[in-house]
Amino acid sequence: MEFLKGSSNFNFMGLRKAWYGLSALLVLASLVSLGVRGLNLGVDFTGGVTIAASFPADAPIERIRSGLEGAGFVEPTVQNFGTSRDVSIRLPPPDRQTSEQVRQRVEQVLRAVDAKVEVKSVEVVGPQVGRDLTTAAWQSLLATLILIFIYVFIRFHTIKLSTGAIIAAMHDPIIVLGFFSWTWIPFDLAVVAAILAVIGYSLNDTVVVFDRIRERFESNKRLEPAKVLDQSVNQTLSRTIMTSLTTLIVVVVLLLLGGPVLFGFSVALVVGILVGTYSSIYVAAAVALDMGLKAEDLFPIAKKVAIDDLP
Repeated sequence: MEFLKGSSNFNFMGLRKAWYGLSALLVLASLVSLGVRGLNLGVDFTGGVTIAASFPADAPIERIRSGLEGAGFVEPTVQNFGTSRDVSIRLPPPDRQTSEQVRQRVEQVLRAVDAKVEVKSVEVVGPQVGRDLTTAAWQSLLATLILIFIYVFIRFHTIKLSTGAIIAAMHDPIIVLGFFSWTWIPFDLAVVAAILAVIGYSLNDTVVVFDRIRERFESNKRLEPAKVLDQSVNQTLSRTIMTSLTTLIVVVVLLLLGGPVLFGFSVALVVGILVGTYSSIYVAAAVALDMGLKAEDLFPIAKKVAIDDLP
């Protein structure tokens, strides 16, 4: 395949408007779903109780769930994690009960299922802590986007590439959030960490493309901008594809073998890597082109001379 040898010649910029339409559709669908359905927030954000327990044999998930419901716990979430003998239990915030009281009630249910069960940990997250974590998560995302804009502007000396990078950086997490809203996969702090990692991954890919754009402009300042961007994306395509594939191999293994505890984290990375690879080509670079990116934009004022006077 030519792109693996770095010799592809795809007309990326010529198709950018069609891909704009796809991006607009995905972003709009994500925002609508987030507004109508919201996210299936985990205990980290809503508050509640998380219990980890280990059974001497395979854990009877349905019996545990039924026992908790019979003991008065509303909509308990019971899942295997790690092995079939280990379970993670999530309960709504306790009503005027301490973590020790909750622990005793849960232990009674679990010992009724199997007397040899071992309760490893009990964690209680209050509603206020959940609200604080929600605020901190949004602040982290906002700070990340602001710093990306500043970094790209300082590195490439143009607001056009910075705008393309920031739109791509916003594009990716919106679609990941929309995917979690569509699928109703639980959204917790691990997913937030994955989204921040996706933003960093996408930015790295974008900067590689932007570096090549600057190199191409520097070697031929008379070349049409669309042609420069096409050449730059084609020359970095093999690197982009191979990086994405090798990263996906690791993340897919984590998704398949990591168990329920890492499921949301792994899904966010898989979706984010796919979307981020696409956005570095058809969002970041294409937006800069439509903002009128030219060779003069990429070089410091001190080094500027009349382009027409250069060979």
